[in-house]
Parts: sequence; structure tokens; C-alpha cells
Amino acid sequence: MITLKNDLITVKINKLGAELKSLNFQGTEYIWTGSPEVWDGSAPILFPICSSLKENRYTYCGKEYHMYPHGYVKDKMFEVESATDTRAVFLHRSDEETKKLYPFDYEFRAIFELNNNSLDIAYEVKNLGDSTIYFNTGAHEAYYTPEGIEDYDVIFDTEETLNTYLLCGPVISDKYTMPILKDSRVLPLYDKYFMLDTLIFKDVKSKGAVLRNRKTGRAVRVDFPDAPYFMLWHMVGAPYICLEPWNGICEIEGSSYDITEKEGITSVSAGETFNFRHSITVIE
Repeated sequence: MITLKNDLITVKINKLGAELKSLNFQGTEYIWTGSPEVWDGSAPILFPICSSLKENRYTYCGKEYHMYPHGYVKDKMFEVESATDTRAVFLHRSDEETKKLYPFDYEFRAIFELNNNSLDIAYEVKNLGDSTIYFNTGAHEAYYTPEGIEDYDVIFDTEETLNTYLLCGPVISDKYTMPILKDSRVLPLYDKYFMLDTLIFKDVKSKGAVLRNRKTGRAVRVDFPDAPYFMLWHMVGAPYICLEPWNGICEIEGSSYDITEKEGITSVSAGETFNFRHSITVIE
């Protein structure tokens, strides 16, 4: 476990998956630290896909590959490339095992840096091959809500009209949606929303949102300038809510298996590096 610390925040990051396991602000924990009886994750990094594929498979150049939901870096031990009191860089490289699932050469870095009351997070994907690579990445931080989620609102930066896309097994329907928010910044959280599993938003205009307890004022802000997609996920009755900025989306019903044709897929040319940023700020 790597610890970052300044005068306000102490952060702990597991080398397994470069997963954020704790963000403690002046004695108060803001990240769900995991429980085997509920959900043992805290903040898995998603790569090289977000969500699930149809039948957990895809094709590339006519060859079929199998891929776990959310990809595999969450299960990989990262190297600590560098670390100071307030900044750490974690590195994962492709190898012969990853190529059985994903046939590309790359380096994936997860960079964490404390700045006052904020934790800045960046994912960097460097294409080490001689052809274009295709992938998605995203964040999956679970924020601790000890009172239960129904005391909390998600407050967007601008007024939103949001419909969630409905899951049909591991894929989403592009035809059927359910209205969640209309012409408002404030989305009150209810357990009933998550009977459907995940709230999937493709058309969020805001590039940041605040999770606030409307009774106590306890709040944390998530900025996601690079994310075209935004998810909310919660296990009904559990004391956490995941705010998930993604640069990809669940598989669309009726789409092909070809990864190069997947909606929202990112392509990076040989030798180029892709960056995906978000930040977590505790609001006093």
C-alpha cells in the first residue's frame, strides 16, 4: 500500500490494480474501503474496456478475444514507478498474458497527486506498437455514505435533462430509456433507481458534480473534464455510491463484435499517448 499525505488529506493506494482504497480528510473517510460481505472494491480502474461486452467477447482483425467486465488492469499488480509524499505514479505494461485477452503493446500509468484538499488522478495509455490501438478507460470510485444514499444529492454544474439507458443483460438498449432528471441541477438519490443496476448517462453537459448530504452538508466534488459518459452505481442498501466518469460506454444492443466499431471507442496511433483526467475535492 502506498500512502500520500499533506496537511489535509491522507490517501492510500493499493499496488494491486493501482486502486484508491482510502481518502481521509481530517479524520473523515470519503471512500468506501470495501467489504467482502457487500462489495470488496473501492475504486477499480477500468481498462481496456468499460462495462461488459456481448457474451464477454470481441473481434479484432477477424480474430476473437474474450474480455472480463471492466477489463483486467484492476487485477494486475502495478509497479510503483515513482513516489513522493504527495505524488505517485503506478505503471502496468502489456505482456504475453495480457495479449491473450487484448493483442496490443502499451504502457498504462495511473498518476495520483494531492493538491490542497484535492486528489488529481490521471490515466495515461501509451501505444508501444506499430499500429493503432483501441480501448476505453474510466474511474469507478465508491464514495462512503454511512447514513445511506437517500440522504444524498448529486448536484451537477449545470441544469440537466437526463435519461438512463436501460440494460438488457450486459448490453444497453439504444431505443429504451427512463427519465431521471428534467431541467434541474439536483438529482436526489433513491435506492429504487438501482433496482435497475446502473444509471447510465450519455448526454451529461456538466463536467463536474458534487455529492452532498443534504442534512449534514458533508460533500465531495468530482471533476471529469475528459469524460463523455457518466455513471452512477450502487448496491441497494449498501453505504456507498459510485460516481463514474468514463470515456467509453456499455456495449450497445445490436452492435457488431468488432472492437474498432464499438460506440465511444478510443483509438490511439502508434507512439502516441492518451490522457484521461478526473479529480476528487473534499468540500469543507
